[in-house]
Amino acid sequence: MLTVYDSRAARGRHLADLDAADLPPDVVWIDLVKPEPAEIAFVERATGLHVPSKDELSEIESSSRLRSRDGSLYLSTPLIHRTHSDLPVSTPVGFVLTPDRLITVRFEELIPFTTFIDRELAADSEPLSSGAVFVELMDAIADRIADVLERIAEEMDTLSHRLFRVPAAQTMRRRPPARETADLRVILRRVGGYGDLVSKIRDSLLGIGRIAPYVASACAQWLPPEIKRRLDTLRQDVTSLSDYDTHLVNKVQLLLDATLGLINVEQNNIIKVLTIVSVVGVPPTLVASIYGMNFKGMPELDWSWGYPYGLAMIAVSAVLPVLWFKWRGWF
Repeated sequence: MLTVYDSRAARGRHLADLDAADLPPDVVWIDLVKPEPAEIAFVERATGLHVPSKDELSEIESSSRLRSRDGSLYLSTPLIHRTHSDLPVSTPVGFVLTPDRLITVRFEELIPFTTFIDRELAADSEPLSSGAVFVELMDAIADRIADVLERIAEEMDTLSHRLFRVPAAQTMRRRPPARETADLRVILRRVGGYGDLVSKIRDSLLGIGRIAPYVASACAQWLPPEIKRRLDTLRQDVTSLSDYDTHLVNKVQLLLDATLGLINVEQNNIIKVLTIVSVVGVPPTLVASIYGMNFKGMPELDWSWGYPYGLAMIAVSAVLPVLWFKWRGWF
């Protein structure tokens, strides 16, 4: 889908005639979302600029993500997509920046772009420039990442309370081990999912953190001073978000270690119970085996109280290990 925006901001419209030789006048921003080959060909013909493909935008080398060609900047970075789903993914986004216009290439409907269009491109907004659109989009992306990090922090706090701050009523009435282990497994999956999301956000922050100073340096001759100041502010914001992302990575690791440790404790408790039961059952089995041999020379066979004596021996041999384990504090 091809959408163009002119210098009066709220003039975003789709172009139906892709055979035209030129763009409409005063076009500042060209937004390509899942572009078709015909749309790419039209933009390249009308602007004389190369529209990068998805493979080109997916390159991870710094020289591929930040490059200049004939006075035009070709920028790319991965952005997080579907953050509220169970399967968040990174999608590449490209920017082609010139003094006259901005071309964005993306392959998903991203919330920062929608937010920018709905919030900033109002009917009474000031005339736009390519640099202003670019820095506004970067701000919207940074704001969106900050919102996602805040949500992750809240979820991590909730999981931390579940792990380390068990209510007193629950400690007095312990839940069944099977349910406890199942809950810990759910927490482990959620923490692991947040760890994956945080790592993807880190890739996005790394890309934006490189783009901001590169644009400020490469476009120093034609960027207005206020845009340069906003790029510097953006760089500072990204740095603070990167530090906060690092904090969340450490917290994810802490919760992963704690959850695995609690799962091991639950498994050890189960093994301990099985060990106690098996040990308690060994002496009675030994006594019953001895008196079950029925040799003629066994004096207990002629005792009138031989059967109660054998039962008493079995009971005592079962109780003594239990008392010993209790004294040792095993349960």
